[in-house]
Amino acid sequence: MKIISKSAEIGGKTLTLEVGRLAGQATGAVVARYGDTMVLATVVASKEREDLDYFPLQVEYVERLYAGGRIKGSRWVKREGRPTDEATLKARLIDRSIRPLFPEGYKNEVQVIVTVLSVDMENDADIPAICAVSAALSISEIPWQGPVGALRLGFVPKNGEGTFVVNPSSQDLTYSQLDLIISATSKAIIMLEGGAKELPEKTVFQGIEKAQKEAQKVIALVESLTKEVGKKKQSFESKTLDAVLVKKIEKEIGQKELEEMVEKMAAKEGKDAMLEEIYKALQEKYPEEKKETIVKIVDKLIKKTIRTNILEKGKRPDGRRSTDIRPIEIEVGILPRTHGSAMFKRGNTQALTVTTLGSPSLEQLIENMEGEETKRYIHYYYMPPFSVGEIGRVGSPSRREVGHGALAERALEVVIPVKENFPYTIQVVSEIMSSNGSTSMASVCGSTLSLMDAGVPIKAPVSGIAMGMVSDDKKQVILSDIIGLEDFNGDMDFKVAGTKNGITAMQMDVKTINLTPPTIEKILAQAKESRAFILDKMLKVLSVSRSQVSKFAPKIEVVHVPVEKIGEVIGPGGKIIRKIISETGAAIDVEDDGSVNISSPDQEVVNRAVEWVKNLVREVKVGEVFEGIVKRIQPFGAFVEVLPGKDGLVHVSRMSKDFVKDPSDVVTLGQKVKVRVTEIDDQGRIALSMVFGDENES
Repeated sequence: MKIISKSAEIGGKTLTLEVGRLAGQATGAVVARYGDTMVLATVVASKEREDLDYFPLQVEYVERLYAGGRIKGSRWVKREGRPTDEATLKARLIDRSIRPLFPEGYKNEVQVIVTVLSVDMENDADIPAICAVSAALSISEIPWQGPVGALRLGFVPKNGEGTFVVNPSSQDLTYSQLDLIISATSKAIIMLEGGAKELPEKTVFQGIEKAQKEAQKVIALVESLTKEVGKKKQSFESKTLDAVLVKKIEKEIGQKELEEMVEKMAAKEGKDAMLEEIYKALQEKYPEEKKETIVKIVDKLIKKTIRTNILEKGKRPDGRRSTDIRPIEIEVGILPRTHGSAMFKRGNTQALTVTTLGSPSLEQLIENMEGEETKRYIHYYYMPPFSVGEIGRVGSPSRREVGHGALAERALEVVIPVKENFPYTIQVVSEIMSSNGSTSMASVCGSTLSLMDAGVPIKAPVSGIAMGMVSDDKKQVILSDIIGLEDFNGDMDFKVAGTKNGITAMQMDVKTINLTPPTIEKILAQAKESRAFILDKMLKVLSVSRSQVSKFAPKIEVVHVPVEKIGEVIGPGGKIIRKIISETGAAIDVEDDGSVNISSPDQEVVNRAVEWVKNLVREVKVGEVFEGIVKRIQPFGAFVEVLPGKDGLVHVSRMSKDFVKDPSDVVTLGQKVKVRVTEIDDQGRIALSMVFGDENES
C-alpha cells in the first residue's frame, strides 16, 4: 500500500495522520505526528465472543524510552516492564473516548495498541494517540460510529480574564490554570478529563465549548483520510430479545415486584439471592429458554423500571429526588498511630483515608520517556473485593484503581502547600471499605479531612460529587450523588471536585452519544450546589487543619547553605555528616542546591542537628566570644573548637595575663574555655584569646 498522509493545523501546530508506512497487517494502522512527537495506533478485530456478556475491548498504551533517546536506568534490568501508572491512565483516556461509539451488543474482540515512537519534550503523546486511534478505527471495516476529535485545552489568566490555549506545550502548562482533555464527535462530548486551579464553573464550561469546536478540525482531518483509504464497514445488527417473551416475563414478574427488586438492589440487601430466585422461577416457567436469555430480559426490565421511574415519576431507585445527597457520616483521627486519618461515608459508600508524612528524600522518582521527575504528593486508591461483598483477586492495583487514585490526587494537588512552606513528602491512601457508587469522590472528601487531621496546611478543603443522567427523546434528568445502579443503568458518570472557589478536577464517562455542551453547563451548576452541601458537612467535623503534625510524624526543618559550602557539611568522605547523624540521631539529606533536610520524630533532636549544620557554615567574625572545647595542646598554644569543625589557635601568650611557660599548666584536653576571636587571616585561620579586659587587643 502506498503511503498516504493528511495534515491540518491544530493549535498553531501541524497534526499529520499517515497510513501505509507501518503495521500493514493490522486491521487498521495510523501514524500520528504532532511536532516531533509520533505515535503508532493499531487496531485488530477478531471473531465474536458469544460466551461473553460484555464488549471485549482492550486498549494498551506502550511507552518506549527510546522515544526520548533514553535507556532504562536500572543496572540489572534494561528491558522495560509493566506499564507505568501514566501509561495506564492514557490507555484509559483512549478507552473512554472510543468505547461508547461501538454498536450495542458488539462482542468481537478488539485490541487497540498505541506505541509511542518519538517524543519532543514539548507535545504530550496522549492527544496524537487518541486522534490516531480514532483514524485507525475509522479507516477499518470495524463497525464504529466515529470519528472523534481530541485535544487538550489550557487557560492562561490575563488582564483579569484569560486566554484559552489549544494543545498547550509542556512549558505552557506550567503557567496554565487548566489542563483539560476532551474527546468529541461532530455533535456531542464523549469524554473529558482534567484538572484546574480552582477555576469557576463558567470558565470551565467556556473551555469545554471551545474545545468541542476545535475538535471539529480533527474530525474533518480523519474524515478526509477515511474518504481516501477507508474500508467498507462490516454490517452489524444487534441481537434483539424476543419482544413477545419480554412482555410475558414482564407480566409474570409484575410491576410491583419489579419496583421492590429495584429498591432491594439499590440498598444492596439480599439482591443476589432475590435475583437467583426469580431466575429459577422463570426458568421453570419457560424451560425451553436459556438462563442467559432470562437474565438479559430481567436486566432489561429492571433498567426500564429504573429509567421510567426517574423520567416520569422523579423517583430514584433509593427514593431520593434528583438533587438529594445520601446521608453523610464523618470521623477523623480514628487510627491512633497514623499521622492523619478520616472516614467518609455517604450512603453505602465508605472510604477510609490515611495520610503519612515523610522526609523530602522519600519523594517518588519517576522515569519516563521525557526523563526523570519527582513527586512529593502521592495518592493511592484500593478497592478490595469485600467492598462489594464479593470474592476476588487481591494483588497489584487494577486500571480502575490507578485511575481513581490519580483523579483524587489531581483533585487535591492544587491545594497541597508548596515545599518551601511544608517540606514533607505526603502519601495519602484511600481504602474503600464499602462501595455503592462514587467511591473516587468519597476518596476526595476523606482525603481532604485526612490531610487536615495530619496537620497539612492545605490551601482550601476540597469536596467531590459524582453526577449522573437519565434521558430519552423528550426529557433528561440530572442526578446528584449517583449510586451504582444509576451508574450502570444511566447515561453518564460525571465526577466533579473542587473548593468553594472553583473546580480542581473533573472526569466524565458516557454511555450516550448525545451529551451536548448546554447539558454539561446544567450538570456543572448542579454539581456546584452538591459540592457546597457536602463541604459544609465536612467542615462541621473539622473546620481547619490541625495546628501541628502528629507526634508520631517526623519533624522536619530545612537549612539552606551556600552551594560552595556543601562540602563543609558533608566533610571528607562524609565524615562530618555521619558524625552529626550519629551524635544527634537525626536523619539528614543534602540536596545539590544546598538544601539540608533534617528530620526526626523528636523536635529536640531536629533542633540540635539544625544548630550544628548552621554552625558548620556560619562565618566567624572578629570580636565574637565562644565557649569552645580544647581539642589539641601544642608547646606554642592550644587549639580550641569554637564551632563544629572550626578550630582556632590560642597562642600561649594569649592564655593568661601572666607568663605561661607550658599550655598544659592552663588547659586540659576536652576542657571548655571562654575565648574571643582576635584575628582571621586571609587563609581563614582563626586566632583566639583567653584574655579579656582589653577588647582592643589584636
